[in-house]
Amino acid sequence: MTTLAELTTFRVGGEVSRFVRVTSSEELVAAARAADEEQRRLLVLGGGSNLLASDAPFDGTVVAVRPGAEIARIVEEDADGSVIVRVWAGTVWDDFVAWSVDEHLSGIEALSGIPGSAGASPVQNVGAYGHEVAETIHSVEAYDRLEQRIVRLLPSELGFAYRSSAIKHSIGQPGLPGRVWGPTGRWVVLSVDFRLERSSLSAPVMYSELARRLGVEAGERAEASLVRSTVLELRAGKGMVLNPEDHDTWSAGSFFTNPILPEAVAAALPEEAPRFPAGEGLVKTSAAWLIDHAGCSKGFHLPEAGDPPRASLSTKHVLALTNRGGASGADIEALARAVRRRVFDAYGVTLVLEPVAIGIEW
Repeated sequence: MTTLAELTTFRVGGEVSRFVRVTSSEELVAAARAADEEQRRLLVLGGGSNLLASDAPFDGTVVAVRPGAEIARIVEEDADGSVIVRVWAGTVWDDFVAWSVDEHLSGIEALSGIPGSAGASPVQNVGAYGHEVAETIHSVEAYDRLEQRIVRLLPSELGFAYRSSAIKHSIGQPGLPGRVWGPTGRWVVLSVDFRLERSSLSAPVMYSELARRLGVEAGERAEASLVRSTVLELRAGKGMVLNPEDHDTWSAGSFFTNPILPEAVAAALPEEAPRFPAGEGLVKTSAAWLIDHAGCSKGFHLPEAGDPPRASLSTKHVLALTNRGGASGADIEALARAVRRRVFDAYGVTLVLEPVAIGIEW
């Protein structure tokens, strides 16, 4: 029987009662409809790179969305160099980024190396190195489980926010009669349209570390192919590029989002804590800084995790919780709770999980 451990980058999780693999929008819609008609919980999975599952069996339908025949295709191109590109939900995200760079289409090169599928990108509003997909998404084609029809969602309807969207926000909300949406929300992403620029130059480089490595000033552009290769190098150095031989990548990437705090709460943090404007009356700080300074350094683990530990923080990056081999969902959960507790005890800040949790209540 298939397990969630086989389907996720954390490599933990219990047995799945029903498993379906799809490679087209038609198959995905049919699988979602069947699950809803049978009143089964629905989990649509791409790369499984943003999910922490418990060890308990999942009594529902898991739909694995896999790559189709093409990576992406151009559906519209304007004289000003603006290009609309459509990508199937099951396309591997980094394959799409590589394709766009090869096609001299810029805008998403700084998002190179992010694991997972293209269909997950609008759900999480994935981002890295100063950019997020909300900047380039033109529209999302999705199956609306409530209205039982295919819809096209515009950015104004997608409610993009930091690592969130209306799609993600629908998880846990009232859905079909007597039920709530989850683990997959109201909308099942079928394809995503991106507005990219016909250029070999990147979007403006906004992240200071990346700009330094490229030898440009923040806000300047560079060769998109060079931005991509540099981002991949930076991510690999932090264990953020999937590698089955590297246990630092047996993870869900950054496990906690950077806290966005009221100014009064942020003012109580130590003077050296990072602070970034986040809208009127709000300040963003660094989850990694809080974790590190709360006593959870690289490689931190609990004594009960064994020796060598089954689960620990990455040896390269404190934001990643990792399976060192043989970890259970309970091991990862215990580590996450310990890190959250230490940060709260030290700074009064409750860290928010970035991955979707299956069978775990926070």
